[in-house]
Amino acid sequence: LHDALPSYTIVVLHARQGVAIMDDAQKIALIASFLLRYPDESWYNELGEWKEDTYSVEHPQLRQGLLEFFDYIEETDRKAFEDQYVRIFDFSRNTTMYLSTYELQGTGEQAEELVKYKAFFLENGYDLPKEMPDYIPAILELCAVIEPEKAREVYDYCKPKLEYIRDRLIEAKLTYAFLFDIILSVANGLEDGAR
Repeated sequence: LHDALPSYTIVVLHARQGVAIMDDAQKIALIASFLLRYPDESWYNELGEWKEDTYSVEHPQLRQGLLEFFDYIEETDRKAFEDQYVRIFDFSRNTTMYLSTYELQGTGEQAEELVKYKAFFLENGYDLPKEMPDYIPAILELCAVIEPEKAREVYDYCKPKLEYIRDRLIEAKLTYAFLFDIILSVANGLEDGAR
């Protein structure tokens, strides 16, 4: 009935084959999705290709911001970067990768939120059998492969929680705040009409 959202590597292949026809919002969503995933060995093996893809982003400030984030990764010891990722996104309730955990009072509210996130995937013809539907990289990946109007609905729903995470990252003076600024630039519509 519904296609499973292609695994990240399949989407990458499709994106790389059609990168010329993707607009900046789609490219940035896909790149940010990659950058927010756990930095394991296979992630590091793909890092150079993703950095190269970033040069195709036409919006100069957002392209530069992404490239600076890649530079930060390359300049940081792998173990230190991995430890930082775990501290920020796995051990902190203020900056988790799962959007339904923010500002909710109980498991009932969280379940309702998860149903809403799941609906974004199902309404666009995808299912997400191996990941929670409120996982930020999965949401960004979805926004990269669906129609811009549909992506806008998803971004509008997620924006307050993405802003909350960004604000917590800024308070903690963490580099990931810059990546969330870029994501929110896309969620708010790209400036200067660059595509």
